[in-house]
Amino acid sequence: MKLPATFEDLIVEANALELYKKLIHQLNKDFLYANIDLDFDEDILPTSLKLLLHDIVYKLIQEKFNEYLNLLYIIDVPEHKVRALNGDDTVELAAQVSFLILKREWQKVWFRNEYANK
Repeated sequence: MKLPATFEDLIVEANALELYKKLIHQLNKDFLYANIDLDFDEDILPTSLKLLLHDIVYKLIQEKFNEYLNLLYIIDVPEHKVRALNGDDTVELAAQVSFLILKREWQKVWFRNEYANK
């Protein structure tokens, strides 16, 4: 599996495989496990998803850092990838972490879809 390089690539691939709603369900499930009060509507537009996810990650970094770390742990975002990001600009860091979250969630959905019927 080759991971998408951009948010747009991820969305195009998810829509092409008809897995966008499953991606939203996976996000909602992991946010619930992390006790973060956020529930994306399954019909959310990709641009809205990107903005809302960025906003919540930014707020978690700024105001609830332990919950932020717990979310990354539950989603299983690779620690080395987060450490490799430049943390000087929190807004940009939140955007990059949001994409890492989406990529990891996409991996889960893709693998489940790919190997569920085999």
